[in-house]
Amino acid sequence: MREHQLTIYNSLTRRKELFKPINDAMVGMYVCGPTVYGDGHLGHARPAITFDIVFRYLQHLGYKVRYVRNITDVGHLEHDADEGEDKIAKKARLEQLEPMEVVQYYLNRYHHAMEALNVLPPSIEPHASGHIIEQIKYIEKILESGYAYVSEGSVYFDVPKFNADFGYGKLSGRNIDELLATTRELDGQTEKRNPTDFALWKKAAPEHIMHWPSPWSEGFPGWHLECSTMSEKYLGEQFDIHGGGMDLKFPHHECEIAQSMAHNHAPAVKYWMHNNMITINGKKMGKSLGNFITLDEFFTGNHPLLEQAYSPMTIRFFILQAHYRGTVDFSNEALKSAETALGRLLDGYRRLQEIKPGEKGTINVDELTARAYEAMDDDLNTPILIGVLFDAVRIINQIKDGHASADADEIEALKKFFNTFMIELLGILPKESAETNDAPYKGAVDLLLQIRAEAKANKDWATSDLIRDRLAALGFNVKDTKTGVEWSL
Repeated sequence: MREHQLTIYNSLTRRKELFKPINDAMVGMYVCGPTVYGDGHLGHARPAITFDIVFRYLQHLGYKVRYVRNITDVGHLEHDADEGEDKIAKKARLEQLEPMEVVQYYLNRYHHAMEALNVLPPSIEPHASGHIIEQIKYIEKILESGYAYVSEGSVYFDVPKFNADFGYGKLSGRNIDELLATTRELDGQTEKRNPTDFALWKKAAPEHIMHWPSPWSEGFPGWHLECSTMSEKYLGEQFDIHGGGMDLKFPHHECEIAQSMAHNHAPAVKYWMHNNMITINGKKMGKSLGNFITLDEFFTGNHPLLEQAYSPMTIRFFILQAHYRGTVDFSNEALKSAETALGRLLDGYRRLQEIKPGEKGTINVDELTARAYEAMDDDLNTPILIGVLFDAVRIINQIKDGHASADADEIEALKKFFNTFMIELLGILPKESAETNDAPYKGAVDLLLQIRAEAKANKDWATSDLIRDRLAALGFNVKDTKTGVEWSL
């Protein structure tokens, strides 16, 4: 394992902490995955890419990582997860499908989008619906500990009692008085002892098609319960990292902390990590605002707010340009800028493959590598790492233009640098350049540049300049070097 001082920001303590796993043999990481009742959107891409980076880097450092990302396919209800109809069940009822047909349809689309974004699959991807028995047993133990109660066939977590013993709201900074002041009264919640209490098990209404038998009623588990149950099943009572979007801090993750403490009387998670949100032109994304854009729509450009299609690697690069704890605001201008910057990076990588070694080297790849590790060790700072990669591109351009030289060992070191930090850790695939930019035009552009070369040889500067300028107007960058001419789109 490489000597390192990886620090990560712990949302519970609100400070950066030196990462020290509970068990050196294996790092346990649990991330709240998608709720499969709709098409994946840009907001789904950010946590997937964020924790893909964590997964990649921990493995790179030599850790064995068990990465669990759950699939919520039951119990995710509107607002507080206590009232309303389960969205999967609703779609199944309206379209006369089996609920698991709905789940599988959207899950297939999600997996396809993740593969396009080069997001590595998790070690385990458990479904909430596949762990009903475990969730019932989990509830029984919380009831035994005295932090839950049965009411009219449902089971609720007693938040005031838990707060008195352990304190509720440490992750989000909330307190009971504030919650009571802001909690709205909901129809059908008179069975609760306190408005802040949340459901562990809900008795199913007659029309509810997703339900299971339990000691309390025919019903279904509450939304928050699945993560506490499945993380413990696959990672143990205590594990290293729990991640998700910042919008999950309250109430979801706060309720998880309470459940786990009531169940085990000890904190389950050592480090809480949260990625920030993505907005669209400064506004929160939502179907009611007309700015809800799915990943498929980004990839095809088929949406009124999109001026063009954006490749999966452009989306990935766009997200990694910001630190995972910072906000990201989508606009066509921002994505076009990301597309241009990605093109420069991939063009630099392509040029690196063409460099011929010189007799004497003048570059310092070790310094680049040290800076790259320093960026990753500082709370996985991908924007700084991308900056270091562009410094490497600048060196490549200097070598190609004859203003610097590199021997065979230095060229190999540069290639290893890009393979490690661009491909392995950032997950940026170099094939993007050939597939989306140059390949369809190569024959035609090469022919025009051959005609231009003949014009230059005949000192026909007007024709030479005309070809260069017309290509530039069409979006082609033509560059004369000491070894010939290069072009890119």
